[in-house]
Amino acid sequence: MIDENEIVWYPLRVTYAREMKVKEYLAGKGIESFIPMRYEQKLRGEEMVKIQVPVVHNFIFVHISKAELKDIKAASLISPFIRYIMNLETRLPLIVPDKQMQDFIAVAGSMDEQLMYLSSAEVAMKKGDRVRVIGGIWEGVEGKFVRIKRGLRVVVEIEGIMAVATASLHPSLVEKIDE
Repeated sequence: MIDENEIVWYPLRVTYAREMKVKEYLAGKGIESFIPMRYEQKLRGEEMVKIQVPVVHNFIFVHISKAELKDIKAASLISPFIRYIMNLETRLPLIVPDKQMQDFIAVAGSMDEQLMYLSSAEVAMKKGDRVRVIGGIWEGVEGKFVRIKRGLRVVVEIEGIMAVATASLHPSLVEKIDE
C-alpha cells in the first residue's frame, strides 16, 4: 500500500481521444505526464506535413500522488474523462515503478521511426532474458531481449498495458541481468 502523498506513475484511460487535452490541463497544473507519440504524414491543403500523434489513443501516464489525483477526479473539468486502470489481482489502481517508467520514456520518448509498440499479449508470447543495454542511445535501459522481425531488440513493458521495442541492436550492446 502506498502513502496517499507519494508521487507515483499511474496509467489512466482517457475517454473520447481527449488524451492531449488532459495532458495540456495537467501541464497547466505543473503535473508531469507522458503520452507515447509517433510521427504521421498528413495532407494539409496540397502539402504533406509530418505531425506528432499518440501511439495509442485514450491513454496517458501521470506522475502524481493518489491524494492529488483524487482531488482532480473529484473537482476538475477533466474528471469525467479519466479512469484508473485497475490491477486485476489486487483490485487497486495500477502503478508503474519509477525505473520501469524512466526506461519506457527513454525508449518511447525518442520517437525513433523503427520503434515497435506491442500489446502485452505479444510480449508474453516471446520468451527472452532480462537484459540491460550497455551502449548506444538506450544505454542503461532494462527490458526483455527478444527477436522481432529478424532483429534483436530490447522490449520495455508496462505490464498489462503495452510495451515498446527498441530498434534492432547488436548483441554486444546488451548484457544479461540475473533475476
